[in-house]
Amino acid sequence: MEKKKGKSKVFKVKCPLCHSFLWIDSQNKEVIHYEKAEKKKGSLEDLLSQEKQRKKEFGRRFEATAELSEERRKEAHKKFKKYLKERDNEE
Repeated sequence: MEKKKGKSKVFKVKCPLCHSFLWIDSQNKEVIHYEKAEKKKGSLEDLLSQEKQRKKEFGRRFEATAELSEERRKEAHKKFKKYLKERDNEE
């Protein structure tokens, strides 16, 4: 949004990080006005659903880690048996 003030122009800029608004005078290169972005207030239901989702994600990751660990254990056991057979065949 642009407004003219004599020779200078005032630009309204939205910060991409904090979503606040700044009014900048192009001639003086100064911030004329600053307006904080309204914080989105989460409801209790939103917080509870986020917590449930976080717990589900944690459980899923734990199960995936346990499965991976079990697969690695089985693979190590299989390689160990193979090594023992090869060693017995050499003798």
